[in-house]
Amino acid sequence: MRNYDFTPLLRNSVGFDRMARLLDTVGGDPRPSYPPYNIEKTGDGAYRITMAVAGFAESDLDVQLEDNQLTISGRVNNSAKDGPEIHFLHRGIAERAFTQRFNLADYIEVGGASLVNGLLHVHLQREVPESMKPRSIAIKNGDVHAVADKAA
Repeated sequence: MRNYDFTPLLRNSVGFDRMARLLDTVGGDPRPSYPPYNIEKTGDGAYRITMAVAGFAESDLDVQLEDNQLTISGRVNNSAKDGPEIHFLHRGIAERAFTQRFNLADYIEVGGASLVNGLLHVHLQREVPESMKPRSIAIKNGDVHAVADKAA
């Protein structure tokens, strides 16, 4: 029997809670990715992507939203560093360029982004238009034949 790994579908999707719950039991071993990140549900229709970007300044990061796809990229600008040349004895803080893409569900809006203590936080909120929200339909007591005649 073949095992299908649905982790890539879940890992880069925000707001698809029903699909995530449905496929949650199928999962496999998570693939490592750089930089590491969390996707958190912070409230009713509120989400946050937290990405560990140690060594990156605000000017090194770019967050863009286009056609329900959130793209976060980073590239350290080494040419802007002034001072003596540094020779590393051990280099454990990776400053390599990266691009992460997240597919957002319909009506998910980006509320903003902040960089605090080496963590990039991107705040997301589900904003469903009033016309798309569920509504209650009043049931009237009336003549069944009159309704059937109108439908025909």
